Amino acid sequence: MGRPSFFTGFTRNLILVGIVSLFTDLSSQMVFPLIPLYLVTLGASAWIIGLVEGAAETTASLLKVFSGYWSDIIKQRKPFVLTGYSLSTIAKPLFALATSWPFILFVRIFERVGKGIRTAPRDAIIAESVDSSIRGKAYGFHRALDGIGSISGAILAFLLLPILGFTNIFLLAVLPGLIAVFCIVFIKEKKIPNREKRVKTTSFKVSLKALPYNLKLFIFVSSVFTFGHLGYAFILLKARTIGLSNDTALLLYIIFYLVYTLSVIPSGIFSDKIGRKPVLILGYMLFAVTAISLIFTSQIYTLLIVFIIYGLFFAMVDGVQRAFVVDLSPPELKATALGTFHTAIGLVALPGGLLAGIIWDTISPEATFVFALVLTLCALLLFMFVKNNGK
Repeated sequence: MGRPSFFTGFTRNLILVGIVSLFTDLSSQMVFPLIPLYLVTLGASAWIIGLVEGAAETTASLLKVFSGYWSDIIKQRKPFVLTGYSLSTIAKPLFALATSWPFILFVRIFERVGKGIRTAPRDAIIAESVDSSIRGKAYGFHRALDGIGSISGAILAFLLLPILGFTNIFLLAVLPGLIAVFCIVFIKEKKIPNREKRVKTTSFKVSLKALPYNLKLFIFVSSVFTFGHLGYAFILLKARTIGLSNDTALLLYIIFYLVYTLSVIPSGIFSDKIGRKPVLILGYMLFAVTAISLIFTSQIYTLLIVFIIYGLFFAMVDGVQRAFVVDLSPPELKATALGTFHTAIGLVALPGGLLAGIIWDTISPEATFVFALVLTLCALLLFMFVKNNGK
């Protein structure tokens, strides 16, 4: 027999979900990298940027656990996926109406409501579409298509910003979003196995209690890490602080996503072979290196290296942690577990982002990255107590 193809074990649903994410992120990344830069042009300070990003992610996360729970209860994923992606698509052109940061905050939250509704059911569709032996590769494949969309969107933003300006790009971003929503129609629900059907409808509280201790511990560790994990908004702010233009900052952002996209599938495959935990620990360590580098970075050349390292870190963590959550969860509570995970890490995004912004404004940008480094080291220490069950 010949050597198995890379796509061996992949299903129609997995590919469709990947295409949906590709076009959605193409739409999103035409907009999101511009938001911090647009806020700066409106006179917003770092704490406001932290508030906007943190509030958006926290809002989304509050919904993820509930959508995951209801998805498990009614044994359907697609309605949540369709509703979530539709809301996010509708929100994009609303940014064009923004003339102040409070309105941007409102639209950012509205857009993230869609993400909150769709994420856990979508991730459950991926888990249910492939064999567990290639689960890491499957999530890596999905995140790679997501990354391709992100790169494409960021490149379009980079090329079109000098020509169209912020407002017209926000309006144009609705088109790929509509394509994504159309593709969802062709996703077919997988029939839930009989052993999962036997689980009777339980209360939300009981479902959460049914999650294993080891999974809850991993979720706690991820929350500690996320509290100190500074997203790309602060790295873009760092680029502006050392005197880079909007165009140059966007170019570095594109490089970050290119590295991420090229690395996320190998990271998933690697986790299938050696286990999720070693890959995640290495990812956390790379973020620690990122934080240390940002403390001392003052030139574009060193910042370029930072964006590359950040891309490697994100590739090792983004898809693998989802696969790890599924590994540790009961089969009948996959979406509930994924929703709980996403909700937990999202709930700390608002206080984490806001605190990081306050430290930036009141002390220094360097102090913000010291804060990130300390939390990362704490998460690494706690991670030692998580058992690497299954993969």
